[in-house]
Amino acid sequence: MAANMKAVKLRIKSVQSTMQITKAMELVASSKLRKAKERAEVCRPYFRTLHSTLKDIAVNNTDFSSVYAAEARSEKFCYVVIAGDRGLAGGYNANLFKRMEEDSAGRDYMVLPVGKKAVEYFNRRKIEIVTEEFGEIADISVGDCFQIANILCRKFREGEFGHIELCYTSFVSMLSQQPDVFSVLPLTDLKNESEEKNSVTRNLILYEPGSTEVFDAIVPEYLAGLIYGGVCDSLASELAARRTAMDAATKNAGEMIDQLNLFYNRARQASITQEITEIVAGAEGL
Repeated sequence: MAANMKAVKLRIKSVQSTMQITKAMELVASSKLRKAKERAEVCRPYFRTLHSTLKDIAVNNTDFSSVYAAEARSEKFCYVVIAGDRGLAGGYNANLFKRMEEDSAGRDYMVLPVGKKAVEYFNRRKIEIVTEEFGEIADISVGDCFQIANILCRKFREGEFGHIELCYTSFVSMLSQQPDVFSVLPLTDLKNESEEKNSVTRNLILYEPGSTEVFDAIVPEYLAGLIYGGVCDSLASELAARRTAMDAATKNAGEMIDQLNLFYNRARQASITQEITEIVAGAEGL
């Protein structure tokens, strides 16, 4: 009985230590979440403005022609997968990879991973990787996003792949984060819309040196803005998921400690009762 009580006491101390860690991680995630959420909300208008500009050029110009809006020259896909650097965030990373696998099923593809978990995941599965240079999402800056965009645009123009997809986690709310796959290139939707409206649309804006040149110059900016928006959304989503997971873990640890204390007190009471019974029995035998 004494041995069991000692084991329970050690177990209680162990769970208490774990609870302190999960509580600290929850507080850290909460402190970083507000800033990450604000950054995600601030960067969205930038992407929307670029998207609107590309649409205006594609729709309102009859002489428009660009490799980025032409039909794909290759059926190979490149997925930009933005995951986390660490675990302990519930199903955050697992849900993202599951969503990406659903979208890529049956396709020939390579990946450009952002975040340690993405690099580890695709290395384990021996998937072709464009570069591992951006393996830590916490260190990704706007400049890094422009570098990623330039790499992707260059390889796209060279025909190494014909489609670019962005896989990230959209920050919906503090309690909801949605993994999503977004088609980035080619911009065939804009091109098709342009062809449908050419018969009724006139050139209302004059671009120098030309609409195609302006469009081709804006696309890397558009792609960089989209990637940076995905990074910001993913960081906010990861922190929210980690805060939720650590809060749940802290509550579970508290419940476990209560149950262990109850078990310990019952065992202690039983031990005391047994000792009293033995003492009484010994006294009666005298």
